[in-house]
Amino acid sequence: MKAGFAFWIRSTVLAFAMLAPLPSSAAAPLGTNQGAEWTASAQKDFYSRDQGSRIMPLRWIAALKQSNGEPFMASSLSRYGYLPNEESQPAGLPVGFTVGSGSNGQEIGMNCSACHTRQIEVNGTSYRIDGGPGIVDFQSFLADLDTAVNTVLTDQKAFTDFAHAVLGPSPAPDDKTKLREAVQAWYLPYHTLMKGALPSPAWGPARLDAVSMIFNRLTGLDIGPPPTYMIPENIKPATAPVRYPFLWNAAIQDKTQWPGFASNGNDILGLARNLGEVYGVFGVFHPKKDAWRLLGIDYLANNSANFQGLNALENLVRKIGPPKWQWKIDQALASKGKAVFERKTEQGGCADCHGKTPGQTRFPNKKTWNTLVVDVGTDSREYDILGWTVKTGVLEGAKIPFVAAPLKPVDTAFNVLGTSVIGSILQHYVPVLMKTEDQAQVKGTQSPLTPETESLRNAFILPAPDAKPSYAYESRVLEGIWAAAPYLHNGSVPTLAELLKPAAERVSSFKIGPAYDLVNIGLAVDQTAFDYTLQTTDCSDRNSGNSRCGHEFGTKLSSDEKKALLEYLKTL
Repeated sequence: MKAGFAFWIRSTVLAFAMLAPLPSSAAAPLGTNQGAEWTASAQKDFYSRDQGSRIMPLRWIAALKQSNGEPFMASSLSRYGYLPNEESQPAGLPVGFTVGSGSNGQEIGMNCSACHTRQIEVNGTSYRIDGGPGIVDFQSFLADLDTAVNTVLTDQKAFTDFAHAVLGPSPAPDDKTKLREAVQAWYLPYHTLMKGALPSPAWGPARLDAVSMIFNRLTGLDIGPPPTYMIPENIKPATAPVRYPFLWNAAIQDKTQWPGFASNGNDILGLARNLGEVYGVFGVFHPKKDAWRLLGIDYLANNSANFQGLNALENLVRKIGPPKWQWKIDQALASKGKAVFERKTEQGGCADCHGKTPGQTRFPNKKTWNTLVVDVGTDSREYDILGWTVKTGVLEGAKIPFVAAPLKPVDTAFNVLGTSVIGSILQHYVPVLMKTEDQAQVKGTQSPLTPETESLRNAFILPAPDAKPSYAYESRVLEGIWAAAPYLHNGSVPTLAELLKPAAERVSSFKIGPAYDLVNIGLAVDQTAFDYTLQTTDCSDRNSGNSRCGHEFGTKLSSDEKKALLEYLKTL
């Protein structure tokens, strides 16, 4: 046992050493004022708190190589836009990359800060904005990880080097065989997902199709029969990319997710929102039928979700304030812009949709802001995704009395997600309160659920079908909007100035990166961080996933009024 422990120590130290970043001469980014509650300790916790995501064993990713022979984790993955975390443990992990316990020892994962921390560059100076939409290329990260592991499995020298890095300089043949089998078992579902889901053209930096990837991972990799748990035919191309939303004020909205299908307003609903994200971002989730469970399904049989970590992250998000504009503001001009902002919509104003008004109260003392969900003519592709149907696998027939109807053999991916999330939460928190529907009917009771779990009825609700198709998305309060480019839900407009132009006059393509335009408020024309240009479509192809159509509000304002409005938006 002592020898085994010593080997574990050596291999763990080796993994940490391989992850250690090279010395950098780059200046540390400047912070932004995000309120008194957003302290250095809160930021540190936000960057590293485990939420239950499990990518792969830490030793494996430390041993992987890029195609050029450099370590896969080189420079804290900065080539994808991920940001260095100077206080990561171990050293070398980017912001939002975490370490947790898994079946193969310590495993690397991600939390929400990986994709919701932004850095912009102004005149050669970098500014860090916590909770801001990440300017990261997630698809390239996913694809390159697939390639790196495939190389290990198909190139004998690459595997030998990998085995020596993971197991030590003189691994036993049996250990090498077991390692190869473990890597193959990891690679089969991962490659199946990448092959079926990653689209061409790619999403590009600052965007991803989060809903599709959650649906694909959950229904394609998690609910099939063991030992693989896969239902490959459930996996579909993820072709409805959106920009990452900003997190400040997220917990205050009464609706979240771009189509507004997730209710908000208490801790349980926040957990539902975040648990769905974990299941889509490398969470381990393999439910199984179990007649002894009150719900008939054991949702926690093999479930890596860290409920404590998710609650802690939600509390941290509540502390993130909108970033304050760092540069000079013309206060007189901003005052004129405020008057424009507060006009009625038909007069070119913004407050009707984006002002602060009380939202629905779903739990005592939990106040929210009203979040309008309206169709303003923007890209419609995400609604195609929300209608996906899938085989329900092990969850066929799963039901949650008073909350969710039984899943049919073929049901919507949306219903599978809702059942998986709600079932997991109920099993984790309130198993003693759950009763079967028949028991409730015999006793003549209504719902046996507590007020908190009663609210889960509305955790995930799609809008009712309409005779006339409607493609509605949320209209958020605009605090900190200056730091959230590109704009519209699908990131198809580079600046706020461009958004105030009629759709027909907006630029059809633009580069994406951290370089920031202080005048037009958003992405600068010239970018050097990524070799990527987003090509958008006009209103003749609203369902492309990349349409810049819609949101024609404010487009008829005079140039002076637009200038004043933009100045005011800097102050929010």
